[in-house]
Amino acid sequence: MHGTLTDLARCLWGDEHGPTPACEATWQHEEFHFIERLTFADPDEILAMLRTLCPQLADGYLPVRFRNLAYRLLLLQRPDDPALLRDAANSLYLHGPDWDDVADELTRRAEALEAS
Repeated sequence: MHGTLTDLARCLWGDEHGPTPACEATWQHEEFHFIERLTFADPDEILAMLRTLCPQLADGYLPVRFRNLAYRLLLLQRPDDPALLRDAANSLYLHGPDWDDVADELTRRAEALEAS
């Protein structure tokens, strides 16, 4: 059984920064299990996963689509966190211009929150 969201992600995709744990819960090795776990995870658990698996934002083996989904879910739970808004924006900037307008808006929101 995967004790944390981070453990489940490590089992599914590995960990560039640490060993992939031995695991006997192969029945959970489907992306939909990760999506379910991520969807209902609390913000601290999601942040712990991102900080552990992608400490430099552009690194790690966590697929981009799940990293961006994780940030989206975090922002729904913590919409007024400027540091989190900036991290989410920086994640989007890394993946080409398609999402730059959204990243720009997140950056503007962070700046407005810090100014107030």
